[in-house]
Amino acid sequence: MSLRLRDDVTLVATDYGAVLLDERAGRYFQLNPTGRVAAERLLAGGDTDDVVAAITAEYDVTEERAQADLLALVGQLRRAGLVDA
Repeated sequence: MSLRLRDDVTLVATDYGAVLLDERAGRYFQLNPTGRVAAERLLAGGDTDDVVAAITAEYDVTEERAQADLLALVGQLRRAGLVDA
């Protein structure tokens, strides 16, 4: 599962995760550090297993929880219209 931001959406890393700016709607979306790891890895072409491995290596979370959270994040990004389906 790779991810591609729409052309009018920008991802900016912050000290506390990341921010997505939807220039079309003028809205900001904040990602926590785990969401930032997931988004950056997916945008770089990583797959679900790669993202889950990165999250479980850096954070105290099970593979099942990391995968569920990843799927929830991708669903939210799609519903918000920030990524190309």
